[in-house]
Amino acid sequence: MAGVTAQLKPTTDGDWRDNPARVRAEIRRGAYDGHTAGLAPGHVQGNVAILPADWADEFLRFCLQNPKPCPVLAVGRPGSPALPALGADLDIRTDVPRYRVFRDGALVATPTDIRDFWRDDLIAFALGCSFSFEQALLDAGLGIRHIEHDTTVPMYVTAIDTAPTERFHGKLVVSMRPFRPADVIRAVQITSRFPSVHGAPVHLGLPEAIGIADLSKPSFGDPVEIEPGELPVFWACGVTPQVVAEAAKPPLFISHYPGRMLVCDPLNAAQAAF
Repeated sequence: MAGVTAQLKPTTDGDWRDNPARVRAEIRRGAYDGHTAGLAPGHVQGNVAILPADWADEFLRFCLQNPKPCPVLAVGRPGSPALPALGADLDIRTDVPRYRVFRDGALVATPTDIRDFWRDDLIAFALGCSFSFEQALLDAGLGIRHIEHDTTVPMYVTAIDTAPTERFHGKLVVSMRPFRPADVIRAVQITSRFPSVHGAPVHLGLPEAIGIADLSKPSFGDPVEIEPGELPVFWACGVTPQVVAEAAKPPLFISHYPGRMLVCDPLNAAQAAF
């Protein structure tokens, strides 16, 4: 997704990038609208989905039927922008670097806050994000190409169907990170411990087997180079609800801009299954 760039005006009292509350504060004041990979290392990041209350119960059922792309971290109350389990000061209307707003399945805006779209009947969902397990990969000495190059992780719409509800249906979206074969094994082991943030990969190698024709042309995010001897590794992605919402056409659906997540207070380590 081209055309949106980070704008950074950091504060002067230390590195705000390391603290999730400080990250949200910078985003809230309009100082940063870039991707969030690598921000607040060690802390949970979340995908965002916001729907009217009369669609929310079915969306929750869709998430429960599709736990790989849509692991539920928190659900708000109708009309409340707070998700206190993820941050005492968190305001879902302002604390994501950039949003995508859909009306009847059509993308109508990509604002940096959604106060003008907020309604008393909206319910916010935070879903697990693969950015949360990236720190564990880095701690194990595995390089992550999009972080090394300061770009947005590449994401692809696949040919894999999600488990449908009455109105929600569509294809699975995946994110991709390349690794050498020996490192792929380690990456599977590490991410398997994080089922609440997508868990183990859904596919290894052979992108054409899941309907991806050209890795150099991601559906969202930026392409990354796959070096000789590396394999593309695919994880379920929290952008899946956006593709599903385009098909379901709720009257209003608000989500995060791909790669620009909700940075939360809880630690990734608390999400790990031992």
